[in-house]
Amino acid sequence: MAGKVVLTYFDGRGKMESIRWLLAAAEVEFEEVLLKTREQYEKLVSDLMYQQVPLVEIDGMKLIQTKAILQYIAEKYNLHGKDLKDKVMINMYTEGLMDLMEMIMILPFVTDKDTKVKNIETQAKERYLPVFEKALSGPVYLVGGKLSFADVQLMECTLMLEEKLPAILADFRNVKSFQGRMSRLPGISKFLQPGSKRKPQPDDVYTKTVMEVLKHKF
Repeated sequence: MAGKVVLTYFDGRGKMESIRWLLAAAEVEFEEVLLKTREQYEKLVSDLMYQQVPLVEIDGMKLIQTKAILQYIAEKYNLHGKDLKDKVMINMYTEGLMDLMEMIMILPFVTDKDTKVKNIETQAKERYLPVFEKALSGPVYLVGGKLSFADVQLMECTLMLEEKLPAILADFRNVKSFQGRMSRLPGISKFLQPGSKRKPQPDDVYTKTVMEVLKHKF
C-alpha cells in the first residue's frame, strides 16, 4: 500500500463515505483498512489526534476530522474553487449537505426510524433541496462553473435520500438532471458500478460492529 492513499474505518459508509466519493470523483485510487474489533480500534486510535476515526493516510500525514480531510482532498485535486468567494460558497453548501446526511447516517442506530425518516423528508423538501434546485436553475455546477467538492457531496446526498424516499426528487427537476450529468463523469461513473469501493446501505452486521467497537459511542 506504499504510496497510495489509505483509509481506515468500518466496512460501511458512515463519515468515511463522503471521503470515498471525493477521491473517486478525483479519480484517485485508495486502499482500505477495515476496523472489526475493539482491540484493533484501541490500538489504532491511541496514536491519533483526538483518538478517533475516520483516518486518512495521505502525503505522509495521518489526517482525522472529516471536514478537514475533505477540504484537504478538495484543495489537492482542484475541487475547492478558484478563490475565497468560491471556497466559502462550496463550504456553505457542503456544511448543509453534511447536516442532512448525518440525519440519514444515524438511522441504523435509532429505534423510531419511521419518525426520523418523516423528519428527513420534511427537512429535505422544505429546507435543503430548494436551495440546490434554485442554484442549478441554469449552471451545470453549483459554484464557479466547474466541478467542486459541493457537487460531489450533493450527488452522494441525493442518492442517499432516494434510497429512503424514492420519489423525493419528483418536484426537483434541476437536481434530478444534475444527478444524470454527474453520473456520467468518469470517476463517478466508475464508483457507481457494481464491485466498486462504494459501500452499500448499512445492514445489521455493520451496525453491530460499530456499536461493539465504539461501545455505543457513535
